[in-house]
Amino acid sequence: MNLSPLPNSPLGVFDSGVGGLTVVRALREILPNESIIYLGDTARVPYGSKSPDTIRRFSMEDTQFLVSHGVKAVVVACNTATAHALPVLQATFRVPVIGVLGPGVEATLSEPNCERVGIIGTAGTIRSHAYQHEIAMRRPDVMIEAKPTPLLVPFVEEGWTDHPALKSVLREYLKPMLDKGIDTLVLGCTHYPLLVPVLKRMLGQKVRLVDSASTCAAHVKAKLEQDSLLRTAKTKPSLEIYLTDHSEQAENLAKRFLGTDFGKVKKAVV
Repeated sequence: MNLSPLPNSPLGVFDSGVGGLTVVRALREILPNESIIYLGDTARVPYGSKSPDTIRRFSMEDTQFLVSHGVKAVVVACNTATAHALPVLQATFRVPVIGVLGPGVEATLSEPNCERVGIIGTAGTIRSHAYQHEIAMRRPDVMIEAKPTPLLVPFVEEGWTDHPALKSVLREYLKPMLDKGIDTLVLGCTHYPLLVPVLKRMLGQKVRLVDSASTCAAHVKAKLEQDSLLRTAKTKPSLEIYLTDHSEQAENLAKRFLGTDFGKVKKAVV
């Protein structure tokens, strides 16, 4: 049985890999007093190519791991897991469970002049139609162009976020959307916040970017305030990072996504 969450308990965050650390980064900026436990399921990454049933099972195990460490809320920092598993996680666990998708949709539609939306993400996220469905349910008048962009994750993980080859791939992916006059581009993958600088240079002011990491962090803050779960302790907040497959490459990637160094990474068994 899950005990009721306590304000000074840590936040829990999980992703299929280390990309969700962009959400941790955004959380630490907007909630600097919160302690965080992060779980990256690097042994089973990627989730996007798995079946919905498998994604739900992995997500249940990831959430159980965090809950067993006494977290007060769980942030599903994975668009694919959010799309397929969020309802069952929310129905199963007593602590609040927050996904990246809902806040991204809200931020997308917060602009009254939003008329043509492009969505990029992993094949699993786009195939789930989760973003498309949520936007269409709230604003059936909005035109939606969704495209899987699987080549972007390897570029980000290689650190080639300003490489000419990346720009060529982005132009190829985005051309059909730009030809249809999109005014908003939803970055439906937690790797993609690292592409914001290059996207801003490529797209200029004509296309608004919606970054799922920062929109999710803002939603988490509002939820903690609403539930009186903001940390009140005066001691320094902690950050613990667990990976299910701990390698030097994964640790280096984690540092890149978090934007800073951190303590020792721990091995997790879920």
